[in-house]
Amino acid sequence: MATQTASPKLLSDFQLGNLSLKNRVVMPPLTRGRAVNNGIPNDLMAEYYSQRAGAGLIITEGTFISNQANGWVNAPGIYTEAQTEGWTKVVSAVHAKDTPIFMQLWHCGRASHSSFHDGKLAVAPSAIAIKEDYIHTPNGKQPHETPRALETEEIPQIVADYKKAAENAKKAGFDGVEIHSANGYLLDSFLQSKTNKRSDRYGGSLENRYRFLKEVVEAVIGVFPANRVGVRISPNGVYNDVGSPDYRETFLYVAKELNRFGLAYLHILDGLGFGFHELGKPMTLVEFKEVFKSPIIGNCGYTQETAEEAIQAGNADLISFGRPYISNPDLVARFTHNWDLNPDPDVKIWYSSGAEGYTDFPFYQQANNC
Repeated sequence: MATQTASPKLLSDFQLGNLSLKNRVVMPPLTRGRAVNNGIPNDLMAEYYSQRAGAGLIITEGTFISNQANGWVNAPGIYTEAQTEGWTKVVSAVHAKDTPIFMQLWHCGRASHSSFHDGKLAVAPSAIAIKEDYIHTPNGKQPHETPRALETEEIPQIVADYKKAAENAKKAGFDGVEIHSANGYLLDSFLQSKTNKRSDRYGGSLENRYRFLKEVVEAVIGVFPANRVGVRISPNGVYNDVGSPDYRETFLYVAKELNRFGLAYLHILDGLGFGFHELGKPMTLVEFKEVFKSPIIGNCGYTQETAEEAIQAGNADLISFGRPYISNPDLVARFTHNWDLNPDPDVKIWYSSGAEGYTDFPFYQQANNC
């Protein structure tokens, strides 16, 4: 059996605002496509999250704030009464294991397709298509389309959709929410000069490109207190065809401005495992620590050892583990006892419609009769 480095910091408790976390291991948003009935969470999803409730904090998969936000087959929503009620099962299952859970609020923006919207084009800051090969749609693989640029007067309604989604999340019992502003989705595409070519108050200057995210944060903290709201960014990312020449200036500005709110955390994809735009040196957590004083969650490609190192060095307060949590529901127990991890699963089973590749990964003690 492989021997792993002890992780006293990673496995120590942590005070996240007024929430007490039993460790600094975070389960991040992982889109799994199991909400097969109109985006309504189900018993299988409740089992999945409950299995992984050894984490100090769980952040749900991206959850659509409106029908317009939809862009992933069988991903869940939080804009109908049935969806909201479905999420209560998930929250109750996780809370039964004394683990707090945040919902990630998601709008796909141009990373969507007209087949999700009765033939209407996806929306974006500007009419610029993703230059990747295809998108998975309700009708199978389709080429990316050129999205429709949002009219200035449409943006307040989307801000209102975020607020309503937060209200529904609160109604479902969530402890807080994370605003998804990463990976080339709607809010990130407004931040990025590559994808935002607007000439109105939401484009051009850093202040203008940040305005949409700022308004969303202001709306959401009208529902949850600021110390129950997080934001996710991906300054090094290339996913969904992003990566802007002024990325360092942009994301340090965004982090500095977000610092004014006293948020629960800033969730940063600093690792390069999701792709890197190679427009300069990768941004590091050290840079963000200089301008953002609330907790920082590092993400993407961390191991138990590198997570411990990042926290010990003071570069991160918590670390989220994506792929390891897919195949290791008992990840924290494995870290605690130096147990080997399950082998990485075949990506082909990640998005099956049922338990395969979802809730059927063995717990260490079960597999080894401990």
